Amino acid sequence: MILAADIGGTKALLAVFADAAREPAFELRLAAAEFADFDSLLARFLDQARAALGTATRIDAACLGVAGPVRGEQVRVTNLPWSIDAARLRSRFAIARLELLNDFAAAAWGIGALLPQDMVTLQAGVPEDGAARVVLGAGTGFGVAYVVNGVPVAGEGGHGGFAPAGAEQAALWRHLHERLGRVRQEDVLSGAGLARIHEFVTGEQAAPEAVAPRAVDLFVACYGAAAGDHALNVMARGGVFVAGGIAPKILPRLAAGGFLAAFNDKGTFAEHMRRMPVHVVTNERLGLIGAAVAAARRA
Repeated sequence: MILAADIGGTKALLAVFADAAREPAFELRLAAAEFADFDSLLARFLDQARAALGTATRIDAACLGVAGPVRGEQVRVTNLPWSIDAARLRSRFAIARLELLNDFAAAAWGIGALLPQDMVTLQAGVPEDGAARVVLGAGTGFGVAYVVNGVPVAGEGGHGGFAPAGAEQAALWRHLHERLGRVRQEDVLSGAGLARIHEFVTGEQAAPEAVAPRAVDLFVACYGAAAGDHALNVMARGGVFVAGGIAPKILPRLAAGGFLAAFNDKGTFAEHMRRMPVHVVTNERLGLIGAAVAAARRA
């Protein structure tokens, strides 16, 4: 069996696959904050998998996509007080091969396994086979991975500085700088960032589902500009894939034009930007699918 997991700051999605097939034998979503550590969460999942499948679940290979920077055999989850140690997991759960990946690197492995119904195209562009790709997304945080020569390259681009485009975004930067100091992309492009933008626009706090339309439009413009900057980093002629939990929820706003206007607004490189395909990934299981693809490689 293959074990795959997509571990974020809010939820953990885990599944076991009989082989490299797209559909799992057993899948479970768990609230990450309810567990003191990942070991406890994995033990709960394996217990429920055994009960559901009616047999011992022998894991031949595993891949965990984790929202945090991976250093060798360890990763500290960015938005949870968890440290995950691959060697400890292999020993405790008798898993012969277990790999840790940044969650967006795992998502990048999954891009090739997506079906047409898993995406909405914002800009068809002129895709080039084998060209670089970018996978990024806003959710609890803001993740970024590049695909170069067919291999995902993990990073922490979401912690790069927020570059305002235009007077309104410059005012937003000043507003946030007074409160946070250095302003990261993640401070703007995340669930918390959307709430901050709402407060900047209206002067009031709001729950995520009650954010003012003007705040969403500003969020979308910042999102498109940042996506374009990351696309420029590798000249992503293979495509830009907007993933994460927020994009599917605001898809009509993303498709309304503000995202692409900001994405393509790169001066002398505007024509290059218009040739880059841009897709919104609507399948929330992208990270899980990618982790399964990576685990199958090791198996």
